[in-house]
Amino acid sequence: MKEIVIASKNAGKVAEIAAALQHLPVRIVSLAELGDVPEAVENGADFSENALIKARFYAASTGKACLADDSGLEVDALGGEPGVYSARYAGETATDAQNNAKLLTKLKGVADEKRTARFRCVLAFVDTDKQTITAQGVCEGEILAAARGAGGFGYDPLFYIPALGQTLAEISIAEKNTISHRGAALRNIAEKLAGYLQ
Repeated sequence: MKEIVIASKNAGKVAEIAAALQHLPVRIVSLAELGDVPEAVENGADFSENALIKARFYAASTGKACLADDSGLEVDALGGEPGVYSARYAGETATDAQNNAKLLTKLKGVADEKRTARFRCVLAFVDTDKQTITAQGVCEGEILAAARGAGGFGYDPLFYIPALGQTLAEISIAEKNTISHRGAALRNIAEKLAGYLQ
């Protein structure tokens, strides 16, 4: 049974990852269970770099295998912004509402057909011997001019999926997990880990 530390204290995220890996011979541990672990400095240029920085840092800090993720929104008309700054787009302590407001301001006057965007999630697994596995998932959509729906979080109320005719904030969590960037990345990493752990 392999012990894997999830580089997050977010109980919801840890539970989601644990559920995706439940068929593997692993024991999932949250960073929150390990007491006072210093925080990794996420200064990578993209999601892959940040996920690897976190996975390597926490594997070294805890002496255990670690799985880390980094994810966010990439808007084509803004050259990939907010990207790695998705959670703090409107400032270090910005709320979801402030980040959404900044995004809408920056997209003012951009034609509907040019508002294409994607959510990207990169997962990085680093073992105690420094062996590394990465996987990613992408969810394509468009940014609306006004929020729709009461579910989800972050940019979900603005992120419209044309094939569904709904935003991520208008669909159920179960439906979101089948199409989301994190869901796709988790399925990819679970497949790779299954082979690796054999």
